[in-house]
This record gives sequence, C-alpha cells and structure tokens, in this order.
Amino acid sequence: MKNNIRNSAATPAEQPPISNLASVLASGRFAVAAELSPPKGVDLEGIARDARTLRDYADAVNVTDNQAASVRMASLPVAALLLRHGVEPVAQMTCRDRNRLAMQADLLGAAALGIRNVLLLGGDHGIWGDHPDAKSVYDVDSIHLLRMVHNMVEHGIMDNGRPISPAPRFFVGAIANPFAPPLEYRPLRLAKKVAGGARFVQTQLIYNVERFTAFMARVRDLGLHEKAYILAGVGPIKSAWQANHLASKVAGMDVPEQIVTRMKNTPKAAQPEEGIRICVEIIQQVRAIPGVAGIHVMAVHWAEAVPEIVTRAGLYPRPPCIVDRMGNQPVAPTRHFPVPLDTGVPWP
Repeated sequence: MKNNIRNSAATPAEQPPISNLASVLASGRFAVAAELSPPKGVDLEGIARDARTLRDYADAVNVTDNQAASVRMASLPVAALLLRHGVEPVAQMTCRDRNRLAMQADLLGAAALGIRNVLLLGGDHGIWGDHPDAKSVYDVDSIHLLRMVHNMVEHGIMDNGRPISPAPRFFVGAIANPFAPPLEYRPLRLAKKVAGGARFVQTQLIYNVERFTAFMARVRDLGLHEKAYILAGVGPIKSAWQANHLASKVAGMDVPEQIVTRMKNTPKAAQPEEGIRICVEIIQQVRAIPGVAGIHVMAVHWAEAVPEIVTRAGLYPRPPCIVDRMGNQPVAPTRHFPVPLDTGVPWP
C-alpha cells in the first residue's frame, strides 16, 4: 500500500503520527484492531479484565457507542478508562444520539482526555433498541459528521465556522458495508466518506470473502486504498445458532450457506473452536487482498477469543507502542501507558 494518505495540516515529517494505530498503518505493517462493548451497568472490573485480555494483541481497541441502539456506558469515558489500562482506544460516535453541538463538545472533551482515534457512523435506528420510543436525533448524517471533524482537526474551525485554538487532533475513521444493497453503490458511498475526511475505514464483518474481494477491486479502481487505510472486519462465530442468526436475521450481513452448514455439522462443544478456525481462515484470505491494510476483530462478548485468533493468524506479537496516551513521541518501546489516577480498580 502506498503510504500517501493526505494530511492538509502537515506532512509526516513535520508532525508525528496522531496515534499508535496511525503509526502502525503508516509504517506499512498489517494492523490489528479489536473491539470492546461497554457494560450495561458500571462494571469497571469487566472493562479492566477485557483491557488485560486485549492489550498486547491489538494496536487499538474500538469502544462501541450504545451498540444496537441499546443503553450502555458511554463510549468516551470507557475509552478514557482504556487509556489508563494501557490500551489505545478508538472511540465510536454515532449520529443517532447527539446534535452537532453535543458532538463537537464531546469531541473537544475526547481530545482533552487523550483520545486520538475516532470512528464516526450513523448508528442503528432507535426503534431497534431497548428504548424504541426514544427520539433518534440524526441532526447530521455520517458524511456530514466526517466533514465536521475533518474541519475541526485540519482547519481548526467548528461546524459554524468559528475558529478553535488549539484545534483537536484525531485519526478519523469511518465504516463501510460491502454487503448492503445496492452493492454497486457501496464503493461510491465509501468514496464520499474518504472525501469527507476518513483516513481509515473499518468494514462490516466479512464471511463472504468472494464478495468482499469484488468490493475491494472497485475500491482500488477508485484509488480509495491510497487515500484511506482499509481494515477488514472479521469475527468468530461462537455457535451454530449464531451463524444461522447472522445469516437470516441481521440486516447487512452476508454469511454463506457453507459456513452455516459447517457450524451446524460441528458438535456443539466444538463449535467455538470451529468458529475461531473459520475466522483465522478468513483473515488469511483477506490479508492477501491488495489494498487491505489490517483487520478489525469483532469478537462480541468474547474478548478471550482475540489472543487466540491473532496468534493463530501469525499477527502476534504486535509492534511496540510508539506514542504515549496523549499522542506524544517518542516513548519507550512498551505497550503500557502511564497510570494517571486511582479509580479503585486493580491495574493489570
């Protein structure tokens, strides 16, 4: 991959990488991102446990933002907690729950807390969540949000044109779904997101590698892989029931019948192992596709599967962390960040 991702604020020689994830990608090394689902209560030990599990096996860890339109601990404070546990977060932000004032305020707060990676997305509609009567906001869509954050970072201005000094620094990401109809439109929509300011992209979970390969061919035709880093979404299927559910009940998913059958024909006790095996096979396949710069491992409520997947895929050990939790360089080659405050939770 050509490392010529444009940055209108400064060249790489003038400004160090914004985050560890940005550094790994800019170096040309194959990146690994993982994912953490915040608790539905205030279980800080669960966050600490997942942080210990993921820390040495991912270059950054996504923190979801009220995933599936259901109430969980907010993304930004969980991302800040991950920093304290030595894990670089990717804070997700959806358009569903905030207007542009709240978004910009949260982004300024995220920057102050040392969060350097943000993933911007529309978010599932509220009618599908645990508060179906809640009003979804959608003051802006995901492309407007990307452009708004790009202007904050690169031009130092708010959405209304007001200057910000100093401006926040973020490595800005977006999502792409190669499997949602109409298929021919998906690369074009991704092009809009890249034009809006996305510098890395995480895709929907991939089980149909053939269709993803076709998507990436069009992405390369448009030159998008030279303007944003593409991280392929992968994840283990834990059971035959989950395979069938993903294939038949989850919109925007494409799980081939052979995978559903393979899981169904596996004895129940061996299904988690088979799901991990399938995930590793898919990683090996997508890694060979030109333009794929890394993977995003989404092991939903199964963080303990990530070390096994990353190791079997030949992606462990990860490169040493080269930026500290506030985005400064250089630091000692370690994946541990300074511990700022005592929260009463045992440190890993």
